[in-house]
Amino acid sequence: MATNYDLVIVGTGTAAKVVAMRAQAKGWRIAIIDSRPYGGTCALRGCDPKKMMIQGAKALDHARRMRGKGVKGDVDLDWADLIRFKRGFTDPIPQKNEDSFEDKGIDTFHGQARFTGANSLEVDGQTLDARHVLIASGAEPVTLGIPGEEHLIDNEEFLALERLPPRIVLVGGGYIAAEFSHLAARAGAQVTILQRGERMLKLFDPDLVDWLMDSFHHQGIDVRTQSNVEAIEKTATGYSVRIASNGKTDTVEADLVVHAAGRVPALKDLNLEAAGVETEKGRLLLNEHLQSTSNPAVYAAGDAAQVGPPLTPVSSHDAKVVAAHLVYGKPAKPDYVGVPSVAFTIPPIASTGLNEAQAREQGLRFRVSSQRTSDWFTARQAAEPVYGFKILIEEESEHILGAHLVGPNVDEVINLFALAIRHGLTTTDLKMTMFAYPTGASDIGSML
Repeated sequence: MATNYDLVIVGTGTAAKVVAMRAQAKGWRIAIIDSRPYGGTCALRGCDPKKMMIQGAKALDHARRMRGKGVKGDVDLDWADLIRFKRGFTDPIPQKNEDSFEDKGIDTFHGQARFTGANSLEVDGQTLDARHVLIASGAEPVTLGIPGEEHLIDNEEFLALERLPPRIVLVGGGYIAAEFSHLAARAGAQVTILQRGERMLKLFDPDLVDWLMDSFHHQGIDVRTQSNVEAIEKTATGYSVRIASNGKTDTVEADLVVHAAGRVPALKDLNLEAAGVETEKGRLLLNEHLQSTSNPAVYAAGDAAQVGPPLTPVSSHDAKVVAAHLVYGKPAKPDYVGVPSVAFTIPPIASTGLNEAQAREQGLRFRVSSQRTSDWFTARQAAEPVYGFKILIEEESEHILGAHLVGPNVDEVINLFALAIRHGLTTTDLKMTMFAYPTGASDIGSML
């Protein structure tokens, strides 16, 4: 016998929680489903635990850079202690999340959700009928279609390793590869990155990525671009990764091979066909309200929707759009203008707004203020040689069109540029602002 709900939510991450709490406040009867521990990617196997572990690597790196500048003695990274530190945060989260939902009268289910009709799902042998369904199931590693793919571990497994193997290969060159390579190298591993494209971190400004590569090289990270992985073979001592590069073949030996080649919406097990929910190239077909174009009872948000950048603040923003339209009956559209993005390498690289190619495509008249600033105080006080910026400024209005930063503190400073872009602040507004000195933000006036 089916149980009736106003809303069934698939997933328990950021987007799911935002919509669930708004619908619950309106007295809706809600069920929430997850095949994994409650909490979602960011809190359990993504941004938060990753950042906690990188903090250890940052502390180590800073101490080493300051050696001979007032700091002496050797510092090492204890991987097992770092994992325990991370688990002190992540381990309590699933139960806390489940208790929070249940305290609000939301029914919780564990298992793989599958649509059985336009308004019905099945989970763990139970049928749930719903007026509305929110797909907030997150993302999963893209299928690579290469022999030996089953030997790859994903980001979640990497962040749960009890022991770090000595030789690590990362397949891919985006956020995961960049961040994990910096962490693993500083923990003592020999790291190789195999990137199919011409450069790493293709979503960031190429000039700043080039500057950041100095940090990769300094740590001994072997970055091989234009290297296509053809197969992964199990050997007596680990794994052999076969690659093709510039018409030649080569192999890289490893104790661990990590999937870092991108993620796609986690949709394949939902049986979307049964609900008449259409997709195209692995993505849901959604209207401007993040509602299915083929089944108006179904909405999506966050990484499952993949309309905006795959970032936690975007998931929250998507959820508010869905709630406005679905729960409150107020049409809303997502607005991704000025969304900041950061790769937490050491040092970090950050971006918001348009890049040069996008600004030219839009026919905008703009100037570029760009400089590598290793000699500025912000870099010298941290003994960090990688520091620089590129700011795009509209000629007539003096509005900030885009900001691209690399170096100390840029993961925080980028938020000020995002604020300027989203709210139409000008270079004059920023220059007239008195920032605390000396801080990363106090460099903004000189960047403009």
